[in-house]
Amino acid sequence: MRTPPSLRRRMISVAAVSAALFTAATATVATAQEAAAPKAAAVPAAQTEAAPGVTAERLIVGYKSGATEAKSNSAAKADAAAKGKEAGEDVDFRRRLGTGAALVDLGADATRADVADVVAEYKADPQVAYVVPDRLNKPQADPNDTEYAKQWDLFEATAGMNVPGAWSTATGSGVTVAVIDTGYVAHTDLAANIVAGYDFISDTAVSVDGDGRDSNPADPGDWYNANECGDGIPASNSSWHGTHVAGTIAAVTNNSKGIAGIAYGAKISPLRVLGKCGGYDSDIIDAITWASGGTVSGVPANTNVAKVINMSLGGDGACTSATQSAITAAVNRGTTIAVAAGNDNDNVANHSPGNCNNVISVAATNRTGAKASYSNYGSLVDISAPGGQTSTGTANGILSTLNSGTKTASSENYAYYQGTSMATPHIAGLAALLKSANSSLTPAQIESAIKANARALPGACSGGCGAGLADAAKTVAAVSGGGTTTGTTYSSTSAVAIPDNSSAIESAITVSGRTGNAPSALKVAVDITHTYRGDLVIGLVAPDGTVYSLKSASSSDSADNVNTTYTVDASSETANGTWKLRVQDTAAQDTGTLNSWKLTF
Repeated sequence: MRTPPSLRRRMISVAAVSAALFTAATATVATAQEAAAPKAAAVPAAQTEAAPGVTAERLIVGYKSGATEAKSNSAAKADAAAKGKEAGEDVDFRRRLGTGAALVDLGADATRADVADVVAEYKADPQVAYVVPDRLNKPQADPNDTEYAKQWDLFEATAGMNVPGAWSTATGSGVTVAVIDTGYVAHTDLAANIVAGYDFISDTAVSVDGDGRDSNPADPGDWYNANECGDGIPASNSSWHGTHVAGTIAAVTNNSKGIAGIAYGAKISPLRVLGKCGGYDSDIIDAITWASGGTVSGVPANTNVAKVINMSLGGDGACTSATQSAITAAVNRGTTIAVAAGNDNDNVANHSPGNCNNVISVAATNRTGAKASYSNYGSLVDISAPGGQTSTGTANGILSTLNSGTKTASSENYAYYQGTSMATPHIAGLAALLKSANSSLTPAQIESAIKANARALPGACSGGCGAGLADAAKTVAAVSGGGTTTGTTYSSTSAVAIPDNSSAIESAITVSGRTGNAPSALKVAVDITHTYRGDLVIGLVAPDGTVYSLKSASSSDSADNVNTTYTVDASSETANGTWKLRVQDTAAQDTGTLNSWKLTF
């Protein structure tokens, strides 16, 4: 079989997929404004339900401390009656909770629309701090999937993504995720969640299946012989890569079989773009376009438009204008795109499409919560997720659906892989959970929510691992009304020069309009260009002058730049006021610039 000469240039090679994106083990900068109170029709389902699918009969209303209703039961009772009258419903004050909140009753006959109307009335009242359904709690049990105990990446306290805590609110129902990859090989732990996709590979030298584009995205195997994909590239067995990725996102769950999927209520549309030796940009661009509801000449209209795209693939170089154009158009159509940062232990700025704009670029962490040794890093990384590290033990990888065939398909099985290819579907799955919990969310809001609700990496990361380790339960709660907001961000984009070995410079951000103290997990995102970051000492100065240390000087840290997000327990500080970022260069010979910084509450 001929090897197309351009396979060594602008294509995304499976050699890169197997060696750079996974390794198989044997088994606007402006200050964000708070959202206006939504109208009844815009109230998400989670704010009207006692449990998924169960309409709430009661609401818990928290009034601001200065409100009469916060202290007077008669005032709260009168307010409930007034709100009910405005909404056209009977609303009765039941009792005062220990926190001071009011419990109000809507009756057993209230519909979701009725509840939404009442919620909207309370939300429109400036004296109301919050209104949430009186949710029904049940004993929690682990899924009965036989291999679930091996999925540390979902539930372990140290470095898992806290996925089970999200399932009581969202499972991905109603969301289609397009997996742009090697296609799909039949697997009974996935089949029920697979919907129609497409084979976008147009070159028969790559396709393996002997034909060009068609409606069958089945994965025939992507094995190749030594030197077939370039001089010095060793032989490789079929990876069944797309099936592994799909299982992490949406394997069937609670079926007494195999593994649990993160968004197990979602559907997977497999789009085949990677075959023997890889796949061309042109095919990937068409797949992105079609998946998001765009038109591709010669391809039937997509009946399973995806609100989330997973691309666990990549190559070297800058993001091309062609690829960026397809991504931007897809995002503008409302599709969130998660992309692997790559596995070269290099700056993602050198690897596409992880360095494209408008994507969620995902780095990988190991079982201790540190950056996986292979994972790319840098200022363009948005978030980290479990990608595993099998070099420390096979079981420290990510377990998912696979096939035992070395060339062509054989029997279905499960296997541990490692890579940013494995980290990315964790974020695609989370995006599906968020879209399921709140269908009005835009791609930008989904990305913002994931980043604002991440927790600091439990382990080390040098070079930039985004906002931290994604937290599914916290993020889903935030967008569904059961937790903190997705984050209001205050930014400074005025560049300030950092003089060499001199006194500290400061940049100020004024915060106003907030109630109470700053959060216990205040996010401080810093973007500094500097040729020897070990020289730098960085601190956050609170409005009362208290200084929180963010970074100390280190004579052994010779890397360039600081582009990361710090988490500060600022709960003892008043939120409103002037916050300052203080930066000092403490050694000679290197200078830099504070490009921007931001606070996310």
